[in-house]
Amino acid sequence: MVGQMKEWSDRMFQKNEKPQLHKAPCTLPPATGQSKKRIVLLGAVAAFALTLALPYGQSLLTSSPVSLIANASAQTAVITPPSFADVVERVKGAVVSVKVKIRDESGSARMTPALPRLQPGDPLERFFRQFGEPGGDDTGGRQARPREGRPSQGLAQGSGFIISADGYVVTNNHVIDHAEDITITLDNGTTLEANLVGVDPKTDLALLKIKQSGTYPFVDFASASPRVGDWVIAVGNPFGLGGTVTAGIVSARGRDIGSGPYDDYLQIDAPVNRGNSGGPTFNAAGQVIGVNTAIYSPSGGSVGIGFAIPAEVVKDVITKLRDKGSVARGWLGVQIQPVTDDIAASLDLKSAKGALVSETQTESPAAKAGLRSGDVITAVNGAKIDNPRELSRKIAALGPDKSVDLTYLRDGSEKTVSLRLGALPNERKAEAETGRGTMGGDQPLSLYGLTLAPAKQVAGAGSQGLIVTQIDPEGAAARKQLQPGDVILQAAGQNLSRPQDLTAALDQARKQGRKAVLLKVKNADATRFVALSVNPAS
Repeated sequence: MVGQMKEWSDRMFQKNEKPQLHKAPCTLPPATGQSKKRIVLLGAVAAFALTLALPYGQSLLTSSPVSLIANASAQTAVITPPSFADVVERVKGAVVSVKVKIRDESGSARMTPALPRLQPGDPLERFFRQFGEPGGDDTGGRQARPREGRPSQGLAQGSGFIISADGYVVTNNHVIDHAEDITITLDNGTTLEANLVGVDPKTDLALLKIKQSGTYPFVDFASASPRVGDWVIAVGNPFGLGGTVTAGIVSARGRDIGSGPYDDYLQIDAPVNRGNSGGPTFNAAGQVIGVNTAIYSPSGGSVGIGFAIPAEVVKDVITKLRDKGSVARGWLGVQIQPVTDDIAASLDLKSAKGALVSETQTESPAAKAGLRSGDVITAVNGAKIDNPRELSRKIAALGPDKSVDLTYLRDGSEKTVSLRLGALPNERKAEAETGRGTMGGDQPLSLYGLTLAPAKQVAGAGSQGLIVTQIDPEGAAARKQLQPGDVILQAAGQNLSRPQDLTAALDQARKQGRKAVLLKVKNADATRFVALSVNPAS
């Protein structure tokens, strides 16, 4: 190719002949055949060679011969990883360590909160929920041993961050829970006392106020949600080592870790550990995108899976805490559960979406509006609902005394009802009496590994339904999470009083070509629906 270029040059510029300069565009002598092909090819090669000589992004049309020569001899730039030093320098003054003195007058040490109820082998069974524990006690999620006979006192520590010049501080509720005294340590080592403004246990957020007046460095919340893959920076007080900075990316969004009804966590891989609780997660611009709250950890330390409350949730909650000291949420008054594929098939639904009402609470807005067990709520004010968590968040965000239009499915028909939401009580738990008694009259449904008896024959089981007295752990009923003590109230919408009633309901569904029968099941915790297959082997 070099020889071809020389040949072309010799033809164009004969020895001792100077090239002609033209103000108008230069045109070459007519060429045909092989010479035309060579001209085109060599022109492309020359253009490509000049392009390689240019720095990235510089146009050939805007480069002078002098700049081309200079650029050709320029040294190659050194590529380095991104540095977060400038961002950290700007924000670290607003990140604080939170230390809490805890005193329990009952004579027992503070207990580590229990994990959510999980099935054996569940990946979240060893989920380490609170990693800002009293005195750095590495319990790994186990309960502490109580001290009998005298008041106990301990220290808890975590992280927080200042959100206003007058000293308002955001942290986790579990960091300051049962606090007697709260102190804040600034980045420069200054220790100050703080008052508790308000808490919201349902989102695990708390707002503090530094007692000493002054002007403090603060940080802002991000206005835009982060994307999966965006860089994040976590700053906090892990293991009491204040001012610790780690970095990573947003690994996922919308995580439900079973910690509360409004879970909507960011998952990050920036290392966070015990003591990082309540600390901020920043984006690359130094804005807060989340509050570090929990980690998944088989060992108690970071394995690269952390969870942060999104900034949009934090801003809403903190604003309400600052204004009123508490958070008022809308209340519908229903127990709900997901619509599984089996449940959708048993109800003849087109898709497994929506929130299935397992029970309505007495005198609740839902009960007064006529909603009942078995209804599937599919929309709120015309906005589609995919799952129970989405329904809970929407209803809560609307607030008390707000009018709302609910769309739901009942017996295959779509209906809409208007109602006024109530105020969510601070603590509302479904409670049921449990008891033991002689289990007489047992009738086995052996193909399902299920043994039932009328509930009225068992003390404390109630007067309706069938109680599960025995269950084969390898049977079809056990695979649907049924267990001894559960009371099956209904099958396919029909009340049950004898084991034969359930057998008849299964036979009827089989004749109708259904794949499953929907059971309404009650236990000490709640009422739920279970889709029991008409084919025990499935």
